[in-house]
Amino acid sequence: MKVKASSTNPKRKRSLNDLLTVMAKLRSPSGCPWDREQTGNSLKKFLIEEAYEVLEAIEAGTPKELQEELGDLLLQIIFISRITEEKGQFDFFDVIHTLAEKLVRRHPHVFPPAHRPRVKVQNASQVIRVWGMVKEAEGKYAGRNSLLDGLPLALPALERARRLSERVSRVGFDWPNIQEVWEKILEELGELKIADKGSSSGAIEEEFGDLLFTLVNWGRFKGLSAEETLRKANRRFVLRFRKVEESLRRKGKTTQEATLEEMDHLWEEAKKKTQRIGRSRAQGSRRKAIKR
Repeated sequence: MKVKASSTNPKRKRSLNDLLTVMAKLRSPSGCPWDREQTGNSLKKFLIEEAYEVLEAIEAGTPKELQEELGDLLLQIIFISRITEEKGQFDFFDVIHTLAEKLVRRHPHVFPPAHRPRVKVQNASQVIRVWGMVKEAEGKYAGRNSLLDGLPLALPALERARRLSERVSRVGFDWPNIQEVWEKILEELGELKIADKGSSSGAIEEEFGDLLFTLVNWGRFKGLSAEETLRKANRRFVLRFRKVEESLRRKGKTTQEATLEEMDHLWEEAKKKTQRIGRSRAQGSRRKAIKR
């Protein structure tokens, strides 16, 4: 739910305190019935939805849209914090304090603890090791029976597969190089083909899952997020198919009336157009970077 409050002074930017005051009013007896009915559980779906809309805005490269979507995501955090404040648990300023303390504590290479030398790191991989040591000192790993404990089950499956693989790779449980990942992909593809010829649907599903899991790891070796890559592929598919529909409408046809060959031809045209646009945007970004 989006909140917009009017300002008597258009030159004055609204502050964090203004936002918290707006939320308190919305949750008050004289506020909004919908806002008053919400709980932490009822807001979960909005939290996830807004997070994905932020991702889309980042990938689209539109600052104005990103600004709005970040606000919508912040609203969910403000909203849930207000509900917990009403229960006497914690408020938004407690959230800020906890986060700031954690950032300082987990970056001893930037904020050295008192009376201790600064931790020296030379690259991002060393920073990750420092984070692990700090988390262990915090007791974050206490009570865990497995290296894989602590990864949220609610993560998208492709992202969770990547994170699981990253975890076990830290202890050396990994392919030594990307070529061996390729060989595993071919092996899993062969097993899927065999299963498809006569196995049960359960066996086919299992082999298909193994192939996807291995492809996620190939992407990990290349520094790619399977989740993000597939999301971008979905966006390209939607964009290109809509162009096919637009081309057919200009001809006075619907997709039901067009032949497969006709749609394939229009698809290839749409693909070429979107590829040209993508290259043009990339060149523009490079020119801007050079100017800066």
